Amino acid sequence: MSTRDDWRERLRGSGYRLTPQRELILASVERLGHATPDEVLRDVRRHSEAVNASTVYRTLEVLEELGLIRHAHLSDRAPTYHSVTDHEHFHLVCRNCREVFSVDPDVLSELQETLEADHRFAIDVGHLTIFGRCEKCR
Repeated sequence: MSTRDDWRERLRGSGYRLTPQRELILASVERLGHATPDEVLRDVRRHSEAVNASTVYRTLEVLEELGLIRHAHLSDRAPTYHSVTDHEHFHLVCRNCREVFSVDPDVLSELQETLEADHRFAIDVGHLTIFGRCEKCR
């Protein structure tokens, strides 16, 4: 079963209908990489004017609930969504130029092990965002 079929089955198996709007919204998140709901809406409207903002927000929530997308807070504004078909990663955000860097979670392995051993706590790496200054802005 392909990834495309798998997400369709997960949607139906959870009691949701497969709609053209849901397909457009998931395809948009995959195409854009990291996108806010407003960016997804703009992208989707290039393909269908019939999609409104509330449909985008509700669908993003459903897709995240099903584990098909994730969100992170890359600013103090709206969450940014990305596909889970991309590699697992966390984000570094420059407070000055706003550039976003995707980082492999392996760099956190020692921290993850320490938190697990000392606190019995497993961190959600894909939701993690670290703010600071990039090399250009320091």
